[in-house]
Amino acid sequence: MIHLSIITPEEVAFTGEAESITIPTAAGEITVLTGHIPLVSTLEPGTIIVRDGKGGERFFAVSHGVVEVDHTTIRILSDIADRVESLEEEAIEQAKRRAEEAVKSQRQGDREGFAQATAILDRELARLKSVRRRRSSSRRHP
Repeated sequence: MIHLSIITPEEVAFTGEAESITIPTAAGEITVLTGHIPLVSTLEPGTIIVRDGKGGERFFAVSHGVVEVDHTTIRILSDIADRVESLEEEAIEQAKRRAEEAVKSQRQGDREGFAQATAILDRELARLKSVRRRRSSSRRHP
C-alpha cells in the first residue's frame, strides 16, 4: 500500500492508503504503485483514480498542480480536487458553457481575464470528464 494525500488550498480532499493511484500528469496519465521511483511532475486537469485493492475506486476531478512521489508516499497539490460522486453533470455542463462564453469574450480583452476564463474552462472540463469516466467505470464494474 502507498500513502496518498490530495491537498487543495481549501482542504485536504483525501488522505489514506491505496493500492494504486492513476494521475493525469504533463507526461500523460500514470499509475503509481508502492515502490514507484521518485518523481515530481505537474498535475494536469483530469481524473485521479484511487484504488483500494478490494475493487473499490474513488474518483477526484483535479485541476493544475504538482505531484510528488517517493517509494511509499504520494502528495498531490491541486487547485481543486472534487469528489466526483458529489458533482452533478448538468450543473457542470452549464458552468462549462458559461466558461466557454467568458473565454470568447475575453479573447480580445486583457490577458489576465483571458487566463482566468481559460482556467475556469479547464476546471469544468476536468469535472465533466471525471463524472463521465466514473459513470463509464461503474458500468464495467457493477
